[in-house]
Amino acid sequence: MFTVLALLFACSTPANAQEYMGRTIAQTMSYRGAPWLIRPERVTEENPALLLANLGLQEGQVACDIGAGNGYHSLPMAMLVGDTGRVIATDIQPEMLTLLEQRASDASVGNVTPVLSTETDAALPAHTCDVVLLVDVYHEFSDPEAMLRGIRESLTPTGRVALVEYRAEDDAVPMRPLHKMTIEQADREYLANGFTRTGQFDGLPWQHVLFYSVGSVR
Repeated sequence: MFTVLALLFACSTPANAQEYMGRTIAQTMSYRGAPWLIRPERVTEENPALLLANLGLQEGQVACDIGAGNGYHSLPMAMLVGDTGRVIATDIQPEMLTLLEQRASDASVGNVTPVLSTETDAALPAHTCDVVLLVDVYHEFSDPEAMLRGIRESLTPTGRVALVEYRAEDDAVPMRPLHKMTIEQADREYLANGFTRTGQFDGLPWQHVLFYSVGSVR
């Protein structure tokens, strides 16, 4: 019941919804829905351990978690990059970052840096990120071009973006269309903003994992 209510809460469409390249932009989930991010069912619905295992993170790297919320992925990412690496965890809601800091403190994780971003500024340092992770958040960006510009500039020469979105091609995925994306739509938007798709992982229960690197346009 809690999951169903959370889905309904997260999927409302405002009357003045914006569009980008033919896609309706979803509304950002409020920090009041943060408990839903750490629901027990998420392990079977999304298999986060399998996702992280396929990001290729290595000790000493800088991993950037955009729309990190309360740190569901940030904390295990911090373990993977180790004490010599760090995770930059951004969110546009300071309340989310407060929750993240508390969870990191409780877990004795010290290599996560919370950063308050905005709807037009990814707030990432230039040429620093080895992996930029976006889990079910890109479709909520109110200004995709500004955010992708900042992400593009944040990458190291070998850095890449891992875009994780619910599969719109699969009717069995129990999310409303507003909160899903097709591979075709993701490619359309990322390629138009200077990225090249360099890979994908199809092993998650409900989500695409699409990898993008910087193309010829900077």
